[in-house]
Parts: sequence; structure tokens; C-alpha cells
Amino acid sequence: MIIYMADHGKYMNPETSLAQDSVSPRGLYINITNRCPCACTFCLRSMKHLSQENNLWLQDEPTVEEVKKLLDGAPWDVINEVVFCGFGEPTERLSDVITLLKYVKKTHPMLKTRVNTNGLSDLVYNRDTSVDFEGGFLDTISISLNDVDAESYLAITRSKFGIVSYESMLDFAVHCKKYVPNVVMTVVDHVLPPEKIERCREICEERGLTLRVRPYEDS
Repeated sequence: MIIYMADHGKYMNPETSLAQDSVSPRGLYINITNRCPCACTFCLRSMKHLSQENNLWLQDEPTVEEVKKLLDGAPWDVINEVVFCGFGEPTERLSDVITLLKYVKKTHPMLKTRVNTNGLSDLVYNRDTSVDFEGGFLDTISISLNDVDAESYLAITRSKFGIVSYESMLDFAVHCKKYVPNVVMTVVDHVLPPEKIERCREICEERGLTLRVRPYEDS
């Protein structure tokens, strides 16, 4: 599934979602890759079993033009936000994400846009990638903080980049503040104990970042 809507952890194509609820606004999610440099211990990629029609695992990566065509047919009257996420890490296709974000803002300038990311794109491309988001086409970037220090973070994410991943992720988040109005860091409840979540909150406050505690989904 390339574009979809979500309802309490259930992934649906926009037509199905619209048929079930034609009133309440929903987010439209865009899934363009399976690739990810992490293998997080809590990731639904390895734990969640989806029916074939609701499966986010891509057989092939869609082209930009294929995604644009799907977006052109989306039920825009009930969409309040477009979010790049999915089962893979969207910044593995950073230039394509930028192109599509600009397309959404050009065709629907009042719509909110968001990217959910692990924040490791600087390590993927060996440069400061935050500058790629300059231009006002991205409203929110949500970055997975996951834990309170480099060692614990690596144990959870199993990032292929190793111990440097944590500080690189935090640097990326701080740099994004120059270009993205809303920079949010996330942790998952029931994965971290309350005392660690509070420490994560302090880490964010020290850097002028916002922490969001995400609900854990196990089905």
C-alpha cells in the first residue's frame, strides 16, 4: 500500500476509509520505501501481521509520478495532513520526498505536511540534510528519539551506523529547527519506563525540542 489512511492501527486505502467515515478529517499517509537503516526491537515490520489488502510492505518502490497520480485521486476534502512514513524510512528516498512535499504544497497549499523519520539521514548521505527542508513546504518533522543515551538507543534501534547514531540524530533535530516550524521528538510508551521518558523530556527541553509520547501498538 503506497497511500493510506489509518484508524486505530488499521491501515486502509483512502476509498475504504472515506466510505466508513465521510465527515471526520483524516491524515493521508505516504509509504514509498521498505528500506531502513534500523531494525528497532519494537518495530511493527517484524511483529505485525496484516492482511494482504492492508499490507504496507511494498513489492516495488513507486516512482514519483506514480505517487503523484495516486495523490491526484485522493479524497482531499477529508484530508487534514499529509504524512510521509510507512514501513520504511522515508529519507532513504530524500530527494523524492522533497519533490512530493513540494507537489502537495503546490496543489494544496493550506494542507499540513509531516515527515516521520529516524533522523539518521545525515549518516545515510554523509552531510547535513536538514537544509534540504528549507523552503516552507514541510510543517512538522517527527524524529524518533527512542532512548536517553547512545548505548541504550543502539540497543533499541540496532542502527547499522553504530554508536554515532544517537548524537547524529540529535544534531539533525536541532539543525531542522532552522527550516521546519515544528520539530517533534518521539518515544514509545511501554517501551521506556516513566523515569526514562522524563529524562527524554529533559533532553528535548535542553535543545528547545518538543517531546511526544507515542502509544505502543502491538497488533
